[in-house]
Amino acid sequence: MTDKVTVTPEPVTELPADTIFVFGSNKAGFHGGGAARYAHQHFGAEWGVGDGPTGRCYAIDTMSGWDEMRDAVSRFLDYAAQHPELTFWVSRLGTGIAGYPVTEVSSLFGRRTENVVLPASFLTH
Repeated sequence: MTDKVTVTPEPVTELPADTIFVFGSNKAGFHGGGAARYAHQHFGAEWGVGDGPTGRCYAIDTMSGWDEMRDAVSRFLDYAAQHPELTFWVSRLGTGIAGYPVTEVSSLFGRRTENVVLPASFLTH
């Protein structure tokens, strides 16, 4: 039996069964760099899907402005709550090329369910 993961590993190089990788994307789903590129290359994130479930992943649009990202995170949290059989490893989405401070992005995950695992940097703010 393995211990339950309490923070998203960094970097994520493999996904256990029933685990979904959550990454930041752009609306068009062009997964050209960072976690999005890795999700596309290794976990089946589909080119052209910039928001929602895709492969063994869940894409969140972080590039269309704060309001869209806030709404996308809310949709994701609803999705995660509806799928308690899955575990969701959230990357440090929104804090790289999108440029938002960790404190602001982490605040969007306040109503997460226990199957949503956050990166350590989101938990310290």
